[in-house]
Amino acid sequence: MFTGIIETTGTVTAVTEDKQNRHFEITSPISRELKVDQSVAHDGTCLTVVGHTDKWHKVTAIKETLDKTTLGSWKVGTLVNLERCMLNNGRFDGHIVQGHVDMVGRVKEIKGMAGSWLFTITFEETSHVVVEKGSITVNGISLTCFDVSEKGFSIAIIPYTWEHTNLQHLKPGDLVNLEFDVIGKYVARLLGK
Repeated sequence: MFTGIIETTGTVTAVTEDKQNRHFEITSPISRELKVDQSVAHDGTCLTVVGHTDKWHKVTAIKETLDKTTLGSWKVGTLVNLERCMLNNGRFDGHIVQGHVDMVGRVKEIKGMAGSWLFTITFEETSHVVVEKGSITVNGISLTCFDVSEKGFSIAIIPYTWEHTNLQHLKPGDLVNLEFDVIGKYVARLLGK
């Protein structure tokens, strides 16, 4: 389980194909602290560490993950948000994040707001689990959504989040990983939506 509070970013330094799987080597400040079998959220996608050195760690994405997230477009040089799983004695600073991406969204607009940034994000499928002032995860970042519609929402980004995540490199038209609030998903399922 994760909280959507990004620890650091990493850079994709190698991509290799293995049948329908893709292996990524990620160079990051936390790579030396990782161990094989550990879960780490990469842009909000939970991946298992399968190898590491002091400078990089390796993860594998299967076809399902490549098809349903932005990982299929990663290449050498891609900057990735990283979060290790939550310690059972840690603070719960974000919201419950599983690392299971629900769908890919598209950045429609980015506006500078005199010290913050306003992102408008859209998606193809109608979603009943995005609620005004509710939690959402965008590229693994726990955020609050507003101006919610059937096929989109807005988020406001403070300078700290802008400076310490890969959001600063996004532009209109770019794709992002979306994970809707797990409680909202269960409520929607119970209500038959």
